[in-house]
Amino acid sequence: MGEGDAVLVLNAGSSSVKFALYHVDAGDALSRALHGELAGIGDAPQFTAEDAGGAAVDAPALPADGDEGSLIAGLVGWLDDYVGSGRSVRAVGHRVVHGGPRHHAPVRVDDAELDYLTSLEPLAPLHQPHNLEPVRQLRASHPDMPQVACFDTAFHRSQPPVAQWFALPRRYRDQGVLRYGFHGLSYEYIAGALPAYDPAAARGRAVVAHLGHGASLCALSEGRSVATTMGFTALDGLPMGRRCGALDPGVVLHLMRSEGLSADAIEDLLYRHSGLYGVSGISDDMHALLDSDAPAAAEAVALFVYRTVREIGSLAAALGGLDAVVFTAGIGEHAAAIRERVSAGLEWLGARLDHDANTRGGPCISTADSTPALWVIPTDEERMIAEHTLALLRRHA
Repeated sequence: MGEGDAVLVLNAGSSSVKFALYHVDAGDALSRALHGELAGIGDAPQFTAEDAGGAAVDAPALPADGDEGSLIAGLVGWLDDYVGSGRSVRAVGHRVVHGGPRHHAPVRVDDAELDYLTSLEPLAPLHQPHNLEPVRQLRASHPDMPQVACFDTAFHRSQPPVAQWFALPRRYRDQGVLRYGFHGLSYEYIAGALPAYDPAAARGRAVVAHLGHGASLCALSEGRSVATTMGFTALDGLPMGRRCGALDPGVVLHLMRSEGLSADAIEDLLYRHSGLYGVSGISDDMHALLDSDAPAAAEAVALFVYRTVREIGSLAAALGGLDAVVFTAGIGEHAAAIRERVSAGLEWLGARLDHDANTRGGPCISTADSTPALWVIPTDEERMIAEHTLALLRRHA
């Protein structure tokens, strides 16, 4: 790849595909030319996109009644044409939730690799199949196009073994039942960005709070993951939009016995009907809950804040101290009220919030005498994927 080429990034979910197009400029610098989303797959597809200047891009002609595969194929074809100006898409990077115990870094996808990643679908049933669908579509329509899988789990493979173990019989560990952790692409981006904001914290101990519809925390020591709140699946840890977070496994046994729930019914309950939505009975959107006067909405917010504060304390213990807390992702970047309440819960650690800075959105939202420092740093998983894709192809050129 060289100047004049482009890298396409695809992040496919169950009902949407987020995408970004990056131009490769002189010195392998990446500049984002387009980003957007194809939402409503399986229902009423809706296309939104903006160019590098923030201007809306007209929607392509896509089949209104198309299935996931045909919509993705149509989107990729349109993106390839959109590049224009003598450029062409030379590689595609994909967000893939699970890399299993094998992968510590991104990989180029061939038939054997796709088979392995497909074998991991039971570990991430609501994410992995959809992540891999564009890979399959592109292998059929663009068989010579290099494709790179970038994993949400890979960044956490630097954790010490004890942080990855469950107290189960050893044979399950040998079968790959481990604490994998997720949101790794986001944490990797923040680890790379933090030195520009707080060099001392980047060399020291930081907890990154990726708070969004999916939410987790990660403890960074010198920029490397040493512990995280998610585990074997993306259900563990903090309460999320519709996912339960940490749960006594005895609750699952109780529900199976008392209500006769099947494994599929339990999965549906824990992934789709729990979290903020389940507790409030109103919404899975934090901003809607903050605006609501309903007592159940306040309870959902209180539980989210309580669990976040408690888990930050746990990660501070794993780090042996704390130099910074970084808020990122949708809630972390945009919900000042949540940042304020979490910061208040960290006053025992020495955290002191600058309320005016927090209202403005930072980036530094702590007072000069606060230890730890408090930051708001936007994450950019798409750029992380583009950088990985370009770097891997450069190494294997």
